[in-house]
Amino acid sequence: MARQSLVGMVSDDLLNRIVSGEFPPGSTLPGELDLTAQHEVSRMTVREAVKTLEAQGVVRIERGRGTYVNELRRWTSMGAVLRAAADGEKDATAAVQLIELRRMLESGAAELAATRITAEDLASMLEHMTAMGEAHVANDVGRFVEADLAFHDVILHASGNIFVAVLFAPLSHVLSARRAQTSKVVQIQANALREHAQVLEALASGDPERARLAMDSHMAQTMSDLKTYVLHI
Repeated sequence: MARQSLVGMVSDDLLNRIVSGEFPPGSTLPGELDLTAQHEVSRMTVREAVKTLEAQGVVRIERGRGTYVNELRRWTSMGAVLRAAADGEKDATAAVQLIELRRMLESGAAELAATRITAEDLASMLEHMTAMGEAHVANDVGRFVEADLAFHDVILHASGNIFVAVLFAPLSHVLSARRAQTSKVVQIQANALREHAQVLEALASGDPERARLAMDSHMAQTMSDLKTYVLHI
């Protein structure tokens, strides 16, 4: 196996262990010799793997002391941050900040979409919302999440701004993972259905301000539900 592939394998494994909480912020990674033995690779490979994480802001190397795991807020790699947000179930910071990002972007997208959305788009959103309702009754979390994501995807594309959809594309995995986590709570499903209905009604009115406020209300409710039913903070 090429060394570059081995470097990626080792850095990916270390990132997984960091995200899982095995190495929390402030802790030190095992030394070079230990990592060499654990992964059965050369010291050079381990060194390059750790440097990869350092370049992403995940760790910092303090000469003579060791390699320390940074707090999530210091990470600079979108991929690493998304991994933490998707897989780090106990990371309240990532979960909250993801909704903060959605609130900024999706409220604006809804405002733009209000004057650009088509009858076909509205009909598609209604279909997705109906599917959410059916999944809610059947307690089918997978189907509920799929329809929820599809509902929002229509709005993003209806905004008519190509950068909006591009910005959200890398978030698709983490959004799906987080939705699956929160949508297990029946009350969160019920709240989401109510908010989606208001968003759809606002978009159908063609009023940009009303659409923006409706989406903002939806994101505020989502944040409240996350803190109340999932994070318990």
